Amino acid sequence: MFAGTTRALKKTIKKQLKVLRHRYTRTFHSFTPDELSRELRLLGLDRGDAVLVHSSFDAFGGFTGKPTDVIEALQGAIGPDGALLMPTLPFTGTAVEYVRNAAAFDVARTPSRMGLISELFRRMPGVVRSVHPTHPVAVWGQESETIIRGHHQAETPCGKGTPFSGLLDRSGKILLLGADITSLTFYHMIEEAIEARLPVSPFTQQRFVLTSKQGDGSVLRTDTRLFEPSVSRRRNLLKLVPELKRLGAWRQRRIGPLTMTLLNAKDVYSAVIDLLDRGIYCYD
Repeated sequence: MFAGTTRALKKTIKKQLKVLRHRYTRTFHSFTPDELSRELRLLGLDRGDAVLVHSSFDAFGGFTGKPTDVIEALQGAIGPDGALLMPTLPFTGTAVEYVRNAAAFDVARTPSRMGLISELFRRMPGVVRSVHPTHPVAVWGQESETIIRGHHQAETPCGKGTPFSGLLDRSGKILLLGADITSLTFYHMIEEAIEARLPVSPFTQQRFVLTSKQGDGSVLRTDTRLFEPSVSRRRNLLKLVPELKRLGAWRQRRIGPLTMTLLNAKDVYSAVIDLLDRGIYCYD
């Protein structure tokens, strides 16, 4: 009886504290969609940019707009000549676990598990999604169809011939909105490029033959290696941060409680190679 009353009291207090924190943030750290747009430009997002975005709407405390206003601010910053990309992975956890238990990927219906903003973006008019059973990418803007073309044929989910390598080819940028560098899917593209130099391959020895259903009902097959779970657990991208700062490639601003970080894909690639040349790997 006493234990149950204590748990209920703790739950009530926790709920009240959450409400108070929310009110405090909305009162003293609020920001509007227009202010977000201005800060994105000051951060370094430019017209015509190709930018890959990782986001967490939970970090947008005090934001007076909706998740779709975030997307519109991003689109406005880069304009129609730019390209906005968001990973729309259909799972959390490991790809190996996902493909062993999930139904076939449906490019039009399988939801993104990469946060609310990515899922709403995936559904928006004018947005196309690459066909890949584990690492699809949603794209809007210039050359979107070119960026997603052939993703299902790639040897690994994020390597050569994927939207992630396309980002590097276009001297693109990576924007973290309330997300930290551990969410950097682009690193998987580098893993394929440097695989021969790593002490242990980050990819499975097993090849997986997977299927994806397109919007017209046709099915495409993907023959791929996935990421080795035992190596994935050791991946530590926090090691990249000091190197990016040393190279002057770490751009960051805050608006309200939201931390925004902008990186150049080529700088990230260079930082990984510089560390590798010194015998430093992004794994524990």
